Amino acid sequence: MSVILIKNATIINENRTFAGSVLVENEIIKSVFEGDQIDENIVADTVVDATGKFLLPGAIDDQVHFREPGLTHKGNIHSESRAAVAGGVTSFMEMPNTMPLTTTIEALEDKYTIGSERSFANYSFYMGATNSNLEELRKINPQQVCGVKVFMGSSTGNMLVDNTETLSGIFKEIPMLIATHCEDEATIQANKAHYKALHGDDLPIAFHPLIRNDEACYRSSSFAVDLATKYNARLHVLHISSAKEMALFGNSLPLKDKKITSEVCVHHLWFSDKDYAKYGNRIKWNPAIKSENDRLALIDALNNGRIDVVATDHAPHLMREKEGNCLKAASGGPLIQHALVAMLQMAKNGVFSYEKVVEKMCHAPAELYRVEKRGYIRPGYFADLVLLDPAQSTTVATENLLYFCGWSPFEGTTFDHTVLKTWVNGNLVYDEGVINENVRGRRLTFTI
Repeated sequence: MSVILIKNATIINENRTFAGSVLVENEIIKSVFEGDQIDENIVADTVVDATGKFLLPGAIDDQVHFREPGLTHKGNIHSESRAAVAGGVTSFMEMPNTMPLTTTIEALEDKYTIGSERSFANYSFYMGATNSNLEELRKINPQQVCGVKVFMGSSTGNMLVDNTETLSGIFKEIPMLIATHCEDEATIQANKAHYKALHGDDLPIAFHPLIRNDEACYRSSSFAVDLATKYNARLHVLHISSAKEMALFGNSLPLKDKKITSEVCVHHLWFSDKDYAKYGNRIKWNPAIKSENDRLALIDALNNGRIDVVATDHAPHLMREKEGNCLKAASGGPLIQHALVAMLQMAKNGVFSYEKVVEKMCHAPAELYRVEKRGYIRPGYFADLVLLDPAQSTTVATENLLYFCGWSPFEGTTFDHTVLKTWVNGNLVYDEGVINENVRGRRLTFTI
């Protein structure tokens, strides 16, 4: 039996910050001690003196694209999960637009096999919806799969679900969480035609948020909310990007009782359209990064409970794939290695509280997805933990990136916190720059 004592930490957990220690036996948190009240009879194999350090639950990222299988020239489960644990992310939920598409039970289980063999973090994989696979969606075991992903906007292959009858069937018949990418395709195409007619085909990046504007997002998100309301479905709208969409979400219910929830990504909180001039296609995402007013509305909504979780939409591309005008450059970018320290930087700057960051990146994803025994520092829970130094800075540079694609929109940025150690199921997987190549995460499970 392995026994680890992490002592004298500043623990941020369940809306509290307090001095304390955590005892881990094998993969489980055994005890949480406040102050110096440690059991004197403890005999630990490893003692970590965490004086002056922050101890947090490991972050849970509910939206990543790790590109395996089929798109591994961009990234893979091994490389991107290494970056995840280096950033304090101990669990992830990965998207179905790989090659082949994850739209059958067979393809889904193939990804779980890859995860068990190669992932440093705990993992789950979405089943993807199409206009013709409702019968496959009915076969999903909701205790073993995080959710069904519906692209209500353009996507890879045939994953755009634009058939109203099919969408109604999904929302009516699927009892588990339905996660949606909401952008109205007709609005996007009309906007694109409008700006091409005015300015030609070579549109610079500044046109991206005009083509994929707030109206495109609102039309699709409101349609999804209407469907979920009609059929009493569990809807989770991913990467909310506009102030206009805030009217669709309430904040009066506890998260466990909400049927309609939302997510915001780090890049929509950090950047605005004024940053396109500096970063160009490096910050091209779908949905687009929009105005400063939208960014501030998202921050306010996260603080007041209208937005429920923070994720990354980590989506690596090679730099050559990010070249060209706004109609040609690939959308998406790598973020998972620095998402937590970026959010903690915003907390230090007074945008959020530290407790709010932990709530939205650790507790809330666990509650929303009903993840079993993760997301909190509690006795009986899996020991997914991250230790950070709030007095040691992190400067993002090409040479310290773990992404397969080898770049980050944060390059050159200095954050005021550093991830020191990450434990996954009680195993020290990341230790001050060193990855333990022998550690593997586990498949996430969910309560119904």
